[in-house]
Amino acid sequence: MKINLLYFATYKQRIGKAQEEIELEKAVKVKELKKLLIEKYPEAGFQQQSTLISVNKEFAFDDDIIPDEAQVAIFPPVSGGEMTEEKSTIIKLTQDKLELEEIMSELILPTTGAACVFLGFVRQITQLKEVRHTSRLEYEAYPEMANEKMLQIADEIRQKWPLVEGIAIIQRIGVLPAKTPTVAIICTAAHRDAGIFEAARYGIDRLKQIVP
Repeated sequence: MKINLLYFATYKQRIGKAQEEIELEKAVKVKELKKLLIEKYPEAGFQQQSTLISVNKEFAFDDDIIPDEAQVAIFPPVSGGEMTEEKSTIIKLTQDKLELEEIMSELILPTTGAACVFLGFVRQITQLKEVRHTSRLEYEAYPEMANEKMLQIADEIRQKWPLVEGIAIIQRIGVLPAKTPTVAIICTAAHRDAGIFEAARYGIDRLKQIVP
């Protein structure tokens, strides 16, 4: 059987490729694929317990069997932020208040000279054909798949705008009152003309499109 592997974020950087097709003698479980990858690419840092895997765009558990011709996406564990040696990526679902100074302190490098910050809020008044008032909204997410898709967005940004240094994609969840910041997309770079404005716009647009 054959499966197509897609590597993201630090895994892609350490292995040196974004995807590959591999042949297996028989169908394997997700946990067996993880073991195979740990042995094949010891430099990548795959982890048996915390590496995230999706099969055909659905989050997969360790005992799930991977079917023939499956597309398998492999992501590093996400528990708040992922830091690389040269660039930083922060991916987070949180019930906590967005603390911009704290976030920026993790993103800014000695070479950073510019940042573009997008903040989304709970809109209190919506003016369409009629005026609608909102006192609060509840934000929910499927954490495993949401983290995976947010990492995918960060990876897409780096491919489209390689001069971008730091990326933060942070979504608040829970019941939030009107006027409360709900989402932050931040892109940093050495200069303001490195694509940070376009990258931040792309980040929020893609977040709305693909994050569950």
